[in-house]
Parts: sequence; structure tokens; C-alpha cells
Amino acid sequence: MYDFVIIGGGIVGLSTGMALGKKYPQAKIAVLEKESNWAFHQTGNNSGVIHSGIYYKPGSFKAKFCRDGANSMVEFCQQHGIDHEVCGKVIVATDESELPRLENIYKRGVDNRIPVRRITPEEVREIEPHVQSVGGIKVESTGIANYKQVCFKYAEIIQQQGGELHLNTKVTKIVPSGKNQVIETTKGNFETRFVINCAGLHSDRVARMGKVDPQAKIVPFRGEYYELVPEKRYLVKTLIYPVPNPDFPFLGVHFTRMIDNSVHAGPNAVLSLKREGYKKTDFDLRDFAEVMTYPGFWKLAAKNADEGIQEIIRSFSKAAFTRSLQKLIPEVRSEDLVPTHAGVRAQALMNDGKLVDDFLIIHGENCAHVCNAPSPAATSSIEIGKAITAEIPEQSHLLTTIKA
Repeated sequence: MYDFVIIGGGIVGLSTGMALGKKYPQAKIAVLEKESNWAFHQTGNNSGVIHSGIYYKPGSFKAKFCRDGANSMVEFCQQHGIDHEVCGKVIVATDESELPRLENIYKRGVDNRIPVRRITPEEVREIEPHVQSVGGIKVESTGIANYKQVCFKYAEIIQQQGGELHLNTKVTKIVPSGKNQVIETTKGNFETRFVINCAGLHSDRVARMGKVDPQAKIVPFRGEYYELVPEKRYLVKTLIYPVPNPDFPFLGVHFTRMIDNSVHAGPNAVLSLKREGYKKTDFDLRDFAEVMTYPGFWKLAAKNADEGIQEIIRSFSKAAFTRSLQKLIPEVRSEDLVPTHAGVRAQALMNDGKLVDDFLIIHGENCAHVCNAPSPAATSSIEIGKAITAEIPEQSHLLTTIKA
């Protein structure tokens, strides 16, 4: 019998296990992961950025958790010797028409209490000598980290607290058993008083296994990256972002200096035909059919048709991808770019075609389901774990049992 079973061994699942172990040291906790290692999907394939929280709606979970999470993530990395750097980033306007949107981002940063300042084109050049711009803002608190190292440290801490870690353990069914629940897996059954679903790309399916309707479906978007060849890495000092289109849910292609000193360019954002589809050729009939028969997807596609077409063109045309990057750094040439790994974003989409634009955590009877936690979830992971732990009702039979 377990007090808590967490489904999903990405950065959110592991941070939640760590937070529970700290608050309830007597609790019996298990983390289940279907893959052979931690951080296998979203966490292990993201850009490694410690986000500031500048883009998010004031008062939202993303704004609060990301701002606070940037601080707690840096502290965690410092405490445990994890590779990281608070290098800052610039967001730049490359055309006069973008300046009003840049100003809106600046004001949002101020509203979110983010350390941000306006900078002139000359000041942009002082920070990033090869960037072409008509103005920019500097975000001091943005950084980079090795999130795989973070995950392995979370897992180590869970074990030190007495928690159990189960890899290669795929959940197949959740069955009520009195006040408890039995989680059936490929490695046997786990009976628990409380289930926490952090299954990322499969979080909506796991929620429905537990008889909870998230009122949204996970639609996978593949983000494809190129990498600057080593001799051209000098073109990028820190992180360089364009002014995002407010009508499109993604930030646009940008340059990120990684913690290993490589420089990634991207991502674009295209529909993946498989929830874990990291290659253009990856296909899963069930995943594809679910998206194609979901009314929300077609409403989203119609609303963002022009941008969506451009993303698809960039996916299949290196020249088009390069032209997008040249708006930021005109010196970049196609031959300077080589393909690198892709990531898949688990984005929750509602039936009316609206993307769930905040973290979505659904609380049920003796369960919690994290049904939307794309970027900046890695940055926010410590705060998300603490928030989930804090929301467990103190009056529940679970906590009465633990405290007894």
C-alpha cells in the first residue's frame, strides 16, 4: 500500500515526488515511469532555458510559478553543483512595426515583476554584436541549465527520502478500490491512497483512466532545431529571441546558447503525427486519428492557417528556416546550420479550438492530474511540485493515515 503514486518520471513528476517526501517524510511514495530512464520526453528534449516568466498573463500560474521557479531552480543548481548559467537574454524587434508589441512585452515584464529594461539597437549590439534590430529589451534573469542533471538529482533525493522509483513501468489501467485506487502496470499492481498524474504527452489519457475528464486533449507539436556549426558559434553570445506574434501560440525561431556551449536555432512548431514523434516520418494511427477527429484541432488550424503554413514550409525547407533566422542575424547562412534533435510539446487544446494557455492541474477525489505543463514547466518544476503538495486536502483520509 502506497500513500502516493506519481505517474510520470519527467521533471514535474520527480519534483512532485521530492516535494511530497519533504512535507510528508513518513509517507510511502512511488514514482512510475514507462521509459528506461528519467526525463525521456519533454524534459530531456527541451531547450534547457531557465525562463523568466516575462510572456505570461499576470496572475496566472505560469507567471507566478515561472518567476519564482527561476529563482528556486538557480538555487537548486547552485546547491547541487548542476551545470547552469544566468546569462540573460535579449528580445529584439527587427522591424519598426514590431516596436509596439515589444513595448507590450516590456510592460508585461514590469507587471510580472521581472527584471527587464529597454535597450537601444546600439545596446543590443553591445550584448549581441551580430544581431540586427531596431530596438530590444534585456531580460536579466533568463538562464540555461542541464535539466537532465536536475531530474537525476530529484530522483536521487526521492530515494534518499525513502521513496521508490520504478522505471520500465507502464500504467495500463486505474481501478477504484474502496477509498483507494489500484494502478495496474506492466510490472504489477500498485495500490495507493492518492494518485498524481504527471504523464505529460499522455496526461489526458491517464486522467480519463482515472475517470477524470480534463475537458481538453493533448495535441503534440514537434519543435525542430538546427545547430550552428562550431566555427559559427561566435555569432551568438547568450539567448536571442524575436518579438512573438501575439495571435500565434509559439515564440518563433530563436537562438539559444546551450549549457554545453553549442548554439541551437529554432524551434519551428508543426503538428506531430505521433505523441512521441521526434522524426518527420514518425506516425501512430491512434494518435493521428484522435487529432484529425477532434473539432478543437480544426478550429485552431483555421484560426492560425497562415502561420501554420509558414511553420510547415520551415519544416521542409532549410532555406525558409534560414531566412527566419537571418531576420535576427543576417550573417547566418544555410551551410552554417546542421540538424539536431527535435522535441515534442504536449499542448492541451480545448474543444472550442483554444489552447490551454496556463498550467492545468485538476484535483479530484484523492487524485491530482497535471494535464497541461509545457514550457516553462521545467523552470517552474520546483514550484509546481510544492503547489500540488499544498493542494492535497488536509482533511482527507490519506493525510490522517500518514500523520497517524
